[in-house]
Amino acid sequence: MKKQNWEISFDHHLEKYREIDPYEASARTNIEYETDNSRFIIKTLGHTLYAEHPDFKLTPADPDTCPKNLFNVQAQVLVMRVLYLGVHALAHGNFHAYRELPWGNIYDRNFNGRCIKRFAYGFGFKPDKFEKAAEKLSGIKANIGDIAYDFSFLGDITSRFILWKPDEEFPPSAQILFSDNSFFMYNAEDLAAVGDVIISTLKEVM
Repeated sequence: MKKQNWEISFDHHLEKYREIDPYEASARTNIEYETDNSRFIIKTLGHTLYAEHPDFKLTPADPDTCPKNLFNVQAQVLVMRVLYLGVHALAHGNFHAYRELPWGNIYDRNFNGRCIKRFAYGFGFKPDKFEKAAEKLSGIKANIGDIAYDFSFLGDITSRFILWKPDEEFPPSAQILFSDNSFFMYNAEDLAAVGDVIISTLKEVM
C-alpha cells in the first residue's frame, strides 16, 4: 500500500480507535494502558512507544534511538488496528508460513514479492549486515537456514526471518514465518504490513 493510501486509511481507523474503551482494549490485547497519562505502552522490536487515547498519537520513548519506521503512518495504522481489533493469545511455539494463515493464500503472491523477495535480495548478499541490524532490534537468533532471527512485534507476536545465502547455482532465498498466535492480533493483510515494517526498519538501522 502506498504512503498516500496509508494516510487515507489512518483517518478511517482513527474514528474506530477513538471509540474503544481503553481498559477493555488493554485486557483484550494484553497491552498495558497508563491511566494517568491516557496512553498505551507499545513494545516492539526492542523499543517502547506510547499510543495516546482517545486522540491518537504514536511517539517513541526515546526518539533519538527509535527507528522512524516504527512510528510512521503505516506503523500507526497497525497499532490502531491491533488495539481495536486484536485479541491476545498465547503462542505454543509453532511457526507458520504466510500462506498457511487464515486468508493468507489469497495474499500470498503479494506477500512473496512485497516481503520475502525484498528481504532475500535486500540482505542475501550482505548477511553480516542483516545480523548486525537484527541485533540492534533485539532479534533472537534461531537455528534454521544460514542465518535467522526472531523478532518480537507487539509483545507476544513473533516473526521469524530466515535467510539462505547465494551460491554458484542459486540466488539468495528467504522465508518469513509467523508465530501461531499472530492471526489473533492481525489478519493476513495486516501481517504483510508487519513484515513490511520489519524489513524497512532493518534497512533503516543497517
